This record gives sequence, C-alpha cells and structure tokens, in this order.
Amino acid sequence: MARKRKPLPILEKVTITDVAAEGKALARVDDMVVFVPYAAPGDVVDIQLLRKRHNYAEGKILAFHEFAEERVKPFCEHFGICGGCKWQHLPYEAQIRYKHKQVIDNLTRIGKIKMEEILPILGSVHTRFYRNKLEYTFSNKKWLTEEQIQSGEQFDCMNGIGFHIPGMFDKVLDIHKCWLQDDVSNQIRLAVKEYCKTHEGYPFYDLRNQEGFMRTLMIRTASTGDLMVVVVFYHEDRDKREALLTYIADKFPQITSLLYVINEKCNDTITDQDVLVFKGKDHIIEEMEGLKFKVGPKSFYQTNSEQAYNLYKVARSFAQLTGNELVYDLYTGTGTIANFISRQAKKVIGIEYVPEAIEDAKINSDLNRIDNTLFYAGDMKDILTQDFINEHGRPDVIITDPPRAGMHDDVIKTILFAHPKRIVYVSCNPATQARDLNLLDVAYAVKKVQPVDMFPHTHHVENVVLLELRDEYINH
Repeated sequence: MARKRKPLPILEKVTITDVAAEGKALARVDDMVVFVPYAAPGDVVDIQLLRKRHNYAEGKILAFHEFAEERVKPFCEHFGICGGCKWQHLPYEAQIRYKHKQVIDNLTRIGKIKMEEILPILGSVHTRFYRNKLEYTFSNKKWLTEEQIQSGEQFDCMNGIGFHIPGMFDKVLDIHKCWLQDDVSNQIRLAVKEYCKTHEGYPFYDLRNQEGFMRTLMIRTASTGDLMVVVVFYHEDRDKREALLTYIADKFPQITSLLYVINEKCNDTITDQDVLVFKGKDHIIEEMEGLKFKVGPKSFYQTNSEQAYNLYKVARSFAQLTGNELVYDLYTGTGTIANFISRQAKKVIGIEYVPEAIEDAKINSDLNRIDNTLFYAGDMKDILTQDFINEHGRPDVIITDPPRAGMHDDVIKTILFAHPKRIVYVSCNPATQARDLNLLDVAYAVKKVQPVDMFPHTHHVENVVLLELRDEYINH
C-alpha cells in the first residue's frame, strides 16, 4: 500500500520582500527562499506550500494580512486565472523598475559583465491594447473558476473561446474582455462565439477527444489600419464555413484579410497548413518610418508594433552606421531590422533558420525597393561559418537577435573569428544574453545597455547591448 504524502505546511504572516524570475515574488523564511505568484513586495500573507526542495519552495497565497503600499487593483476580470499579465497588481512604474533591476542583476551575476553605461529602461507608451496579434482557442469544456464551482451554478453549455490555462492543454478559459489587443479583437471573438452558439452545426473543439468543428481564431491588427482574421476549422463543411465567414465579413467590413484553414492534425499549429483567402488580401501591411512590411498569417512580427519601432531605433543608434558598413543581421526573422537599417549601411546580410521568414524578408526588401540586402536560410551555426565570412567579407557590425535560448557556442566562436568592430545584441532573455556576453568578453567590452519594455504587465523584458572590440584585438 502506497504511503500517503504528508501535506506541506502553511506559512503564516510571511512578508514578501522582492520580485524574482518568471514574474513570481519572493519571501525568505529561515534559510528557505519561497516563490509566490501574484504577490507584491510589502504584502504580508499566509502561504500554502505546493512544492518544497532543499533550499527553496513554491507556494500560493491563502490570505492577506497586509497589502503592500505599491499594490494596485488589477483592471482585468480574468487576472490571476488566465495566466497572462501577471503583474497587473503592480503599478507600471514599479514594473519597469523591477525589469531594469532584473537586466542589471542578470548581466552582473551571470555574465559578470562590467558595463560602462546603463541607460534608463524605455517604458511602453501604451500599457493596454498594445499587442497586434492574439490567438484564441475554442473548447467544449471551458475552465470553471473556484467561485463558479462553489456557487453550485448549473452550466448547460460548456463552450468557451479564449486562452489555455497554464499547464493544461485541454482547458480553456472563456474570455469576456481581454485588454491586450485593440477592442475590435474582443468584438470579433464575442460575435463569432455568439453566432456559433445560436446556429446549429458549430460544435466547439474537444481538445482531448479531438472532435468538433470550431478550432482556433487568430486576429492581427496593424498600425496602418489593416485587420486580419484567420478562422481555423477541424474539417471542411462548406455550407457551415461559408455561412460563418460571410457573417464575419458582413458584420466587420473593416477586415482587410479574412482567411481560413482546415486543420485535421492533432496540434493547432498552422505553419504546415494551407491558409486560404475568403475575402480581401492574404496579408496585412505594417509600416515603420515609411517602410512597408508585408505580414502574412504565418509571419513573425514583433507583437508590440510601437515598442518594436523604439527597439529598432536603439539597435540602429548603437550600430553607429555611416553608410559604408557591411552588416550581418543574425536571426533576422522576416528581415525587419535588416531592412530598417539598410538605408544607413553599405550592405546587410540577414541569416535566419525559418525558410518562410527569409522569403518574407526578401519580399519586404522588394516591396521597399531595397537592393543592398541579402538573405540566407538555415541553421545559424551551419551557415555562419569561417568560409561564409571569407566569401562575403568580414562584417563591420553584427546585429544579433537570437531566440530565448541565446546563441549556440559555435555561433559565438564564429563571431569572435569575424571580429567586427561592434556587436549590437538584442535579447528577449537577459539571462541567456548574460551567458553569451561572458563568452564574448574575451574580445569585447560592453559599452552601453538599454532595457526596453515590450510587454507591460508581464515580467518579460528586452535588452539591447552595445559591444565594441577591445583595443588589443583591433589588429588581430
């Protein structure tokens, strides 16, 4: 007979002292560090421990004894349940202060980096409705909150459309109002939901048993006013599909790109699926400094357009281009940075793993009549080799914007071999950035650090670092 696990203790009247990684708050009890979500420094709380290790534990708040002075009332009714916007209980000034501190802590503790100049974090002008893309999931078994369960209310209809509950692939929280994207996103989602509930033949998807009709809904907005809606169905039913899409097109004439997908696979990704046009164009146009960027349903584009512009301006400023430089843009994505800086450079070479992204990058160069860019698709460590540099020339500047995992060791070795005068390192994960900076430290000094907040009310932060070749390496 299996031994019953001893329940973990409740810690009473614990004072929260700091903000930690992944958006959690931190308290110290004796020699143990305790991580708690949705707390603020200064809160005094009772904590139910959920996991305990040798020198740290994780828990949840059971009760408040005192509220932190800095704490504010969250503005979203779904706060604390949907898993997004975990910092709504902190005022925005505090959020960016903690993000700035997080960047500096990572660079000094992990990277052991000496920094000549640390610039104040660039906060986001808009802290609500700032995203240009959201994806919603249909489910026939929506998530019920503790309050709903305890109320004893009977739910005849369990259909919902919204976001996955963290860590639960088959549970979706039915969203009433989301504050992340322009309110047209809420209007479209709610209208589609109402239509499907009041018309026969539109069963919401059963994520566990993989059956149903309505699967996912993607909405993309652009600063140009373009609006894309992508409806994903599990199987084809022409009459039902056309009736719904016609309803959407008629109710929301501002949609410039109405697309659909028939996805019969087990997973929700549409990267390997045909996206078909029902009405309008197969893309939307985003604009930045007069440059136009074609954004398709599968394209990657920074989800905060306004802050992306500020981020790219920092990268361009750090690059100190005069018009004579050969620039390598690593992890170029759809070539946004490459095309953005091309007017100030002699030539820009972009490298990216995803072939479709490189096709978008080339299209964006053509769209803007840019003829001094070259793009290559493939694994960075396989393409960026010494032979590649010998063929295309040593870069004067390297701009790198890797994924969260940072750069592969082989890529760092090749960068050191290329020894450009300057490296501009854009990162969405200061911890892996710090690790990479430590490896580059042998030949490069960190001159400037500029944190940029792209995602208000979350713990995520972007950081741009300028590195310059040390004097003793210039003639190597």
